[in-house]
Amino acid sequence: MAIPGSTPCPAVPLPAAGGLSFRPLAATDLDAWLALTLRIAAAEDAPWHDTRSELATCFEDTDNPAAGNTAGGFDAPGVLRAFGRVTKHPGGAAGYAFGGVDPQWQRRGIGAAVLAWQEDLLRARFAADGQPPGTVRVYTPEANPAHTSLLSGAGYSTVRYFSEMLRPLAGAPAVPVPAGIRIVAFAPGLSEAVRLAHNETFADHWGSESRSIQRWGFLLANEDFRPDWSAVALDAASGEVAGYQLSMYDPERFPKEGREEGYTEVLGVRRPWRHRGIAQALLSDAMARYKAAGMDHACLDVDTENPTGALGLYEKMGYRPLRRTLAWDKAL
Repeated sequence: MAIPGSTPCPAVPLPAAGGLSFRPLAATDLDAWLALTLRIAAAEDAPWHDTRSELATCFEDTDNPAAGNTAGGFDAPGVLRAFGRVTKHPGGAAGYAFGGVDPQWQRRGIGAAVLAWQEDLLRARFAADGQPPGTVRVYTPEANPAHTSLLSGAGYSTVRYFSEMLRPLAGAPAVPVPAGIRIVAFAPGLSEAVRLAHNETFADHWGSESRSIQRWGFLLANEDFRPDWSAVALDAASGEVAGYQLSMYDPERFPKEGREEGYTEVLGVRRPWRHRGIAQALLSDAMARYKAAGMDHACLDVDTENPTGALGLYEKMGYRPLRRTLAWDKAL
């Protein structure tokens, strides 16, 4: 059944590989999906993985209904051993593929079969949107030879690098708030104004797509989101949003990496207010919030080719590269 307001999903044959039985994932599979995600992340020593709330949003996403955009591979006893999912923004030039195979079921051609299904489904989705075939995009940690082998063997090429950056909070710089700007704590009443500011700010960034009200709501509903660590820079005269930063806290970081850190999920400054030191002030404010909450490090990610010069800004603020994520593309 099509969800009102969504594009009906094309019917594409599900994968067939490795002795698994594939069907679309349903909300009742959430616990099994999370357990599979955790098994894969542990085996790959992955620096990040989808959280429960992030997986749950897949069953609420009206642009990418799970019934037509997911595939779960189950073994004979009914244990979920593989999954694939695709997303595509209406009218977007790229579709995105996500997937994984249980470590005990790898090297049986399952990953390749899921990837081929994802490509077929995205071809059909571009056609359903009245578009010519576009691009499939996949993000992977750099230090993952299995993913590298699968993607390079299937004709994908690395097109972008994203650097995770880290700095200790000891000695964090105290940056004054620029004249004419007020930094206030994020509050629900500011949510829509910040969403619109975010869409405007990132309109010219590589790979960025506007956040719908639903997708923005998914971000704010994430169990790791910390509104008390997040802030908005307001123009004192007009009250307009000039900039913003939204922060996260991952409780798994300390047992995995031995540090407590605040993570800046999104940071942006609208064009009319750029080059006034607002981004630096927001980062300084975030570090102070992290430190007050008992954190000892600050972390963020950056597109290394960001046109606003964000990489250089973060380096000046004391952040140093930790590891990289790769963006892989393939033209359909």
